[in-house]
Amino acid sequence: MSLPSEQNWLVLNHLITDLNKKGYDVPSGINPEMGLIRSSISSYKRDPSHPELINELAKAEMSLNNIQGTLLTIAEEEGDEYVDHWLDLLKRVMKGEEVFEFAKSRSKFLANTPPGLITGRITLADPLAEERVQEIAEWNGLIIEFEDDTTIQLHGDKPDLKVGLREMGSFFLEQQG
Repeated sequence: MSLPSEQNWLVLNHLITDLNKKGYDVPSGINPEMGLIRSSISSYKRDPSHPELINELAKAEMSLNNIQGTLLTIAEEEGDEYVDHWLDLLKRVMKGEEVFEFAKSRSKFLANTPPGLITGRITLADPLAEERVQEIAEWNGLIIEFEDDTTIQLHGDKPDLKVGLREMGSFFLEQQG
């Protein structure tokens, strides 16, 4: 199932890519914002009845509208025909059409991720000693799940998750040496 906001995101993502290829400067804050919006949409799709996720989707849709305005202003420099093409795609999305398909992802999402927590996922090239990861997770108050020997999912509050992932970043350096 594809949501209108998901399709809107896809159209804007394609527009960003096209504008970049054409040499236009897209504001640097847009790409990280698009990543957050994508996460909000994915979270909502996992549990559309959760009130917090409904609010996050509404915020994501407002952000998409702001980004759309910014990108279409940039696109105007390319000409009316160019803008009309993208407006046509956005209108089709508003009518519920599926304009673009998401690329098939290898990522697996847990259906039972605790609401209100942020999830991080690490895939390592080589298996890692479980004790080292568990120690960092416990120290930072994170919930940890091992999908397999090299894939780890961490759940927790955003600041704790950032610190935990930063500490685990050293594992990547060790594997390269």
